[in-house]
Amino acid sequence: MDVGTLIGIVLGFCLVIWSMASGAGVSAFVDVPSVAIVFGGTLAATLISFPLGKVFGVFKVVKKTFLYPLPTPQAEIERMADFAYVARREGLLALEEKIKDLRDPFLVKGVRLVVDGFPAQTVRDILGIELFGMQTRHQSGKKIVDQMGSMAPSFGMIGTLMGLIAMLTNLDDPSQIGGGMAVALITTFYGAVLANMVFLPLAVKLDARQKEETLMREIMIEGIASIQAGDKPQMIKEKLKSYIPPSERAVLEEVKK
Repeated sequence: MDVGTLIGIVLGFCLVIWSMASGAGVSAFVDVPSVAIVFGGTLAATLISFPLGKVFGVFKVVKKTFLYPLPTPQAEIERMADFAYVARREGLLALEEKIKDLRDPFLVKGVRLVVDGFPAQTVRDILGIELFGMQTRHQSGKKIVDQMGSMAPSFGMIGTLMGLIAMLTNLDDPSQIGGGMAVALITTFYGAVLANMVFLPLAVKLDARQKEETLMREIMIEGIASIQAGDKPQMIKEKLKSYIPPSERAVLEEVKK
């Protein structure tokens, strides 16, 4: 689980709630119609903008971002070097035993293609298509969350305008103006919080996750291709080091050649 994302969301909402309680009180910020306008309006507009399947699919992408942390590039490079050592010592078919311990479907597919004897270029092509599909899914999910982040404040403003209209109809009663103005502004508050504490940060997180996962997949593709070509483990490690910054290469341990 990505603890940092969870901590950020919980901390943000706790600070907002604490600020509300320290001021006018939490109850002053609760208005059911405002919740319906902002949350319901944002969801409705999202369903209008994107196919239903993609809207529900974005929840799976966000869930994966939360619950399934990626291994570090250094750990993946070590694994590729280990696979190369096994392949050179016992042959490519010996990697079939390694598949049983793998949880990453992408890596499982790549190793399986090599074990099954697919040509090197075919293996690269298939894994490249898989990588492109992953990037497309992440980009689609980010686009949907970005759109929700841009629409939530808009519906907050719509709710504020509705509240102001309702307030202006009661100008003959000055005692109602203060409360009416407060209710009118609550929807703007909801929209701003929803956008800046949930949707927009999640969109940034999805973008970062896509870049991290793309790097991992590229390391896997190059590593699998090198193993299939019969390269030495240390040669593979040196080649894959090029994917990470120099400051992160020192942690890699030496492996048997």
